[in-house]
Amino acid sequence: MRVRVRPEWIDYNGHLSEAYYVLAFGFATDALMDRVGLDETYRARTGCSLYTVEAHVRYLDEVGAGAELAIATTVVGAGAKKLHLCHEMAVAATVVATEEILALHVGEGRAVPFPAEVAERLAPLVEPPPSYAGRAITDP
Repeated sequence: MRVRVRPEWIDYNGHLSEAYYVLAFGFATDALMDRVGLDETYRARTGCSLYTVEAHVRYLDEVGAGAELAIATTVVGAGAKKLHLCHEMAVAATVVATEEILALHVGEGRAVPFPAEVAERLAPLVEPPPSYAGRAITDP
């Protein structure tokens, strides 16, 4: 998934504002949802969607206006109701940020199992987690 950094995404320090890293990672989650059948039609028909319930972002390098972001998504776990993803954001093949998320498949305000066809599409996508997965924030 690719997206270009817009001028309005730049903060007062002249770099991509932290909120827009998360926005771009959200676009990557949406692309995966579309790929496995949790697309707009599915959401309208079922009222179900993915809700991110936990996230860990690492900001590794600065990004300027106009940069093209390439985001690769790794599915590191897929349970009956849960999805564990890792996103890597790169600019010109240099990783500038990562995000690890835990999402729940939610319908009617509670976690519900993925439909069988979605679970079948997710299962072969599961790969070993990258080295940064599971990291915690530590004191300096």
